[in-house]
Amino acid sequence: MLTLLPISLLVAVQAYFSFVDAQPAQQLILERVLDLSTSNLPNPPIFQIPASPVPLFVTVALCVQHDNSTRFFLTNDTNISNPGPSDVDNVNTVEIGIPIEGFGALSAYFMEGGVLSVSKGNTAVEIQMLVSASNSTETGNSYVGDTTSNQAFVFSPPFSPPPTETPAYPNYTLPPANLSFTPPSPPVNYTLLLAPTSQSKLTSLPRTACALRAAAPANGGTLIPPSVSQGLWLRDSDGWRWQWLLNALSPNTNYTMFAFRNGALASTPPVYFITKSAAFNCPLVHSLPFCPSVAYAVPLAPPGGVGTAHTADTLPDGVADTIISTMANFTITLSTLACGRDIYSPLVTCADCSDAYRRWLCAVSFPRCSELSPALQAQQQQQQQQQQQGSENQQPLVLPALQTVKSGTTPRNPALPPFESDYQAMLPCLETCNAADRACPSFLGFKCPLTKFTAANSYGVGFIDSGEDGEIGHGSTGVAQDVYGNVWCNRG
Repeated sequence: MLTLLPISLLVAVQAYFSFVDAQPAQQLILERVLDLSTSNLPNPPIFQIPASPVPLFVTVALCVQHDNSTRFFLTNDTNISNPGPSDVDNVNTVEIGIPIEGFGALSAYFMEGGVLSVSKGNTAVEIQMLVSASNSTETGNSYVGDTTSNQAFVFSPPFSPPPTETPAYPNYTLPPANLSFTPPSPPVNYTLLLAPTSQSKLTSLPRTACALRAAAPANGGTLIPPSVSQGLWLRDSDGWRWQWLLNALSPNTNYTMFAFRNGALASTPPVYFITKSAAFNCPLVHSLPFCPSVAYAVPLAPPGGVGTAHTADTLPDGVADTIISTMANFTITLSTLACGRDIYSPLVTCADCSDAYRRWLCAVSFPRCSELSPALQAQQQQQQQQQQQGSENQQPLVLPALQTVKSGTTPRNPALPPFESDYQAMLPCLETCNAADRACPSFLGFKCPLTKFTAANSYGVGFIDSGEDGEIGHGSTGVAQDVYGNVWCNRG
């Protein structure tokens, strides 16, 4: 005989199982990354945002390619316990959109806390979430100094920019000729991911740290931590950077590079570079306190050792002393002006003049070796063939400012010894000279060659600026160097 349970008991059983199925909302802890999968979400799929008197960034990153069916809703309205599409008002409740890069972030006040909910999509997706006081998707850009046939010198994005303390009269002190640096402590740590471009599909993945790290081994990628770097370096006013000398690369090979900031969910945008041919024999020069922006190949005999590059300690005798002496004498001459009291420009100062002159001095004192990339060689040959065939209306091919230097030629900087083989010199950008001309007082007599006369004999002209008198910008490339490994002129 079937005995029915009393209604009161059925209600109690139902309440019990509802209590078992439902779980308390998981608390997102400030500055701590949460890893989870949509195949194993809590019930209900909500996460508590901690209360904060200052704005917080809520970031979601997807670790695999996705179909956009999984959605994320965020609210700081305490009356909404499980935000969804019907709650979106784009004021207190919003949807965190996930573009093709694979991550999304929103900043808001959560005075009394908030809730992040996940609407599960068609496929299982691995996710990372982070609540932070700073934006974990603002990554900056990595930078490639230069390459040889089997080396590359590269930098992380900048961080901790130095304080901009404008000197004041009468104690207007300019930086010393040989600069000294005090790195930030503790620094922001970065890890590189490097892979041969032809073997890699990394750029087709979400640009998130979790996706790229997981896919690195299958795509020939190598993770390079800061512990094997050449340390921190302050190459310009943008801030400090980690710098790496990468060895054991292959000649004439394209590489793709990402960088991950510790704690950030997004990686930097990809940067590309190509190594030089096997015949390229100029070594890299870097970490010069008197020329902090120099990080490229220079026509010098290689330093001793395998997989090394020149630093201030290995340069030939007299090279560093000559530049330091020149910079010191320039500073003395500049200081004859009552800097900070006698204003020669409403836009620039003696400190700006000193910085611009140093960059120009270093660019012309250390010639940059380079060569035409295989891609540009192929384009040049194709255009020459088309011209021979009488083809018209061709787009002009932009080639870098290269100048052949014969072996034994006395260098532009007499402190450098003559190089023992022919090489291609990448001419300094004319804009580097013009920047010093504009920043410095006229009594110094600093002048640059004119574009329509002799400038192209010793400078790269028309790449950044058009070359027309008085016109800034509108050059053929707009930059001295791009993220695809092309370098058009040496900006120093």
